[in-house]
This record gives sequence, C-alpha cells and structure tokens, in this order.
Amino acid sequence: MELEPIIGLEIHVQLKTKTKMFCTCDNSGENQSANTCVCQVCLGQPGTLPVANKLAIQWSAKTALALNCTIDEYSKFDRKHYFYPDLPKAYQISQFDQPIGKGGYLEIFIPETKEVKKIRINRLHLEEDAAKLLHPTGKKYSLVDYNRGGTPLMEIVTEPDLKTPQEAKIFLQDLRQILRYLDVSEADMEKGHLRCDANISMRPIGDSKLYPKTEIKNMNSFKMIEKALEYEIKRQSKLWFEGTPTKILTTRGWNDAKGMTEEQRTKEEAHDYRYFPEPDIPPIHFALEAPGHKCEPKEIAIDVKCIKAELPELPEAKMKRFIGEYDLNLEDVKILTEEKETANFAEQVFSELKAWIENLEEAKNNDKIWEENRPKIVKMATNLLINVLLPTLQKMNLSIKSMKMNAENFAELITLIFEKKVNNATANTMIDNMVATGADPTELIKSEGLAQISDTEELEKFIKQVIKENPQPVLDYKAGKERALQALVGQVMAKTKGKANPETTLRLLKNSLK
Repeated sequence: MELEPIIGLEIHVQLKTKTKMFCTCDNSGENQSANTCVCQVCLGQPGTLPVANKLAIQWSAKTALALNCTIDEYSKFDRKHYFYPDLPKAYQISQFDQPIGKGGYLEIFIPETKEVKKIRINRLHLEEDAAKLLHPTGKKYSLVDYNRGGTPLMEIVTEPDLKTPQEAKIFLQDLRQILRYLDVSEADMEKGHLRCDANISMRPIGDSKLYPKTEIKNMNSFKMIEKALEYEIKRQSKLWFEGTPTKILTTRGWNDAKGMTEEQRTKEEAHDYRYFPEPDIPPIHFALEAPGHKCEPKEIAIDVKCIKAELPELPEAKMKRFIGEYDLNLEDVKILTEEKETANFAEQVFSELKAWIENLEEAKNNDKIWEENRPKIVKMATNLLINVLLPTLQKMNLSIKSMKMNAENFAELITLIFEKKVNNATANTMIDNMVATGADPTELIKSEGLAQISDTEELEKFIKQVIKENPQPVLDYKAGKERALQALVGQVMAKTKGKANPETTLRLLKNSLK
C-alpha cells in the first residue's frame, strides 16, 4: 500500500494596527511590561462593550482580495466559547459562518518539479488574539500576560491541497511576502506575528476520502513546520502499516528539542464551541461595486472598491515586470523583490541611473548612450545591490529604510564605475561609508583620494616595481602559466591601494612581459 499526505494549514496573522481589535489599548504589548497594555474591555470585565477596529477589517478585506477571495456583502462577528486561562471572557470574538473572505487561492512555484500549483483558500476571517501563557522552568504553575489578548488576529484557512512539507513551507513563505507587501503585518514568525497550525492525515494513493486529521501546534519557523510534517508523515504511515491508523481528531505539539510531536488533546468540533452571533457588534456591510448598496446607520460600512484601488503591485506581478523591463534573470529578481523596500529601492536606482547616464558629457554626442548600455549598467547595479549592499546592510544590522544612503547616490556610484573613475574594488569599500553616513560618492572619492588610476605613465612605474620584486611569477607567466599574470595584477593593486585600473594594468603588464 502506498500512502500520500494530505495537508491543510491554519495561519494566524497579527495585524499591526495601532490599537487592539475591540478597544483602544496599545497594540505593541509585546514590547511592554507584562499586563500593562490592558483595559476593562480586553480583560472582559462586566458591563464593557467592544467597538470593532475598522482598519483591521479593511486590512483583512485587502488581504482577502490579494488572495483572490470572494467578499460577500455582509459579514458578522460571533462568540466562540471555550474555557482557558488565556481567554478572560471564556469566549473569543471571532467569525463563524460569515467570514470576510472565502473561496480564494494562492499559486505557488515548486522548484523541484517546475510546477505551478494552485492552493485553494477556504476562508479568511478576523478575530481577537488570546493572551500569552508563560511556563517558568521548574515551576508547577503558569503565568498569563494579557498584553496580547484582544490584538487583531486574521486567520487564513487553506483547503487540504498541500501534498508535501516543502509545499507547505513554500506556501507560508509566499504568504508572508504578500502580507509584508500589503503592509498589514510584520509577519515575523519568531515574534509570533505569523503562527501556523498544520493539519495532516494520510490516505492510500488513489483514495479520495479524507481521514481523521492531526493538528500540529507550537511551530514558529518555516524549518520547524517542515520538520514537524516530515515527522508526522513517518509516524502516521507507521500506524497505517500496523493496521491502526488514527481514528479521531487529535492535537499534537511540536517538541523541537526532541524532534518529535507529542499528543496534547483530542480536537474539538465546531459545535463544541457553541458559536452564536456577537450581540454587541453590528454587522459589517461591504459596499461592493454593484449599485444600490446602501449601508444602515448601525452597520460597519466598508468600501471594497476603495480597498481594491489601494492594492499595491504584488510580488508575483512585480517579479514578472522586473524580468520584462530590466532583462534580469529569475534568481536575481527573486532576491530584489523578496522585500518591498528592496524592490522599491532597486527601481529608484534604475530610474536615477537613466538620468545620470543621459547627463554624462559623452551623451552630448550620443543621445542613445543609455539604451546602448542599459543591460550592462542594470546588471552592474543588480550585482552591486545583491552582492555588496544587501550583505553590508545585514552585517551592519540595518534595513533599506534605516540606512543613510539614498538611491540617487547609489546610482551616482554606479555611473562613476561605468565612467571608469572608480573601480569595483574601491566602490565596494565605499558602500560601507555611504550606508552609514549618506556621503556623496564623488565627494568621497575626492576627500579620500580614491580615484581610479588610469594614467599609463603612472601605472608603468608600479608595474616595473612589481616585475622587479616578483621574479618567480614573471618566469611562470613566460613559461605559459596564465594564472601568474593575475598574481602580478594583484601586486599592482596592492601597491596602488586598489586604485589601479584593472583593465589598463593587465594590458600594460602583458606588453611589459613580451
């Protein structure tokens, strides 16, 4: 018997609104002392009334549209009942039968098979988050921090369309990228902004039946999700082959230290939560494009047409455009578009480059200089962005937003390389300074004496010294060992502190060693 995994995901996304879902408490409680960002409403004290955060609803609708979901005219909030220390009211305000979005999908690319796979999305709904339980090591009690309780939490539930742990990881990575492009969440798994519960069951290949699933919780990284699903596939397959497949819905937690899942409890069904409509919050009325949608005074009115108009260019569309407009390969484009800020900076650099190149002195005699050199210059810029700037930012623990250098100065530096006023090695060292201080590259070259040496007479002086001081590489080159020439070039670069024009140096060395 051959088995296949059937995987579905339940993803919880903390929205980064300023205030919580149903009150005006600060929504940055994770950075505050425990139980300081709380009030009577989010603590569920008697006599308090929740007021829905309209921005959280709008952001949820925006995400639903980005994930190709259908938004019905009406949505509502419901009470989901369960008793647990992290839920002070003993019920959670959530959504049951009228979610904000439903019937969507996200297409993912599987590198191994080169396949584009459509993963259906069952629903997207909005709720309040529960508090955070803390379990001190060696203690027989747990502590509760209610700062997180009541924060806006968007839940995205997929259909069981995923077949491998890798597909689940790719889906989550693509979803995180979309959430960051929409600017609705930091989507940082380590900080709990993006949390995932994975549902998995096994079945014989060719069987269309869905068997009782196991839900895996407590996963806070893509790698952990992949490992947990791999473990469950092995565990459940063993049960099938032993003739004792899982017959009930269960919840298991992932123990990263042991590298295994551990049983927690049997899984509740929807009726166990005793859902009923939240009486204290009015219904949400989504004004759709069709005419005649008039909202009642007591309804929460949301204009879907305006939200559609505010949708940014999403990652997949941006990648396709970058490939088409800038003649870049897929690998480079993936890196440039991974974060929205990086993609925007790259586009600004390409735009500034065109202006810099068209204003060069030689452009007066050649008005096609940009078009003739565009692929070469864009590639030069891409290499500097990916291989120098991004690693520099990582090393300095900075982001595109927080660095001092702007796109214009970066484009100016690339133009100086194109003009051979500075070589690549020197430009690479300049970037650290520009990132930290915002220094103008032309002024930096002047003040630090970094201009490239291209003067033949000046370079020949250094070349004569190098030939005299390095007889063995000279003999090796004359004996046909081409690599020895690069060693001599390196010596010239060292003597000029990296300022020698590499191309001119190579040509002069060859002439001198004939």
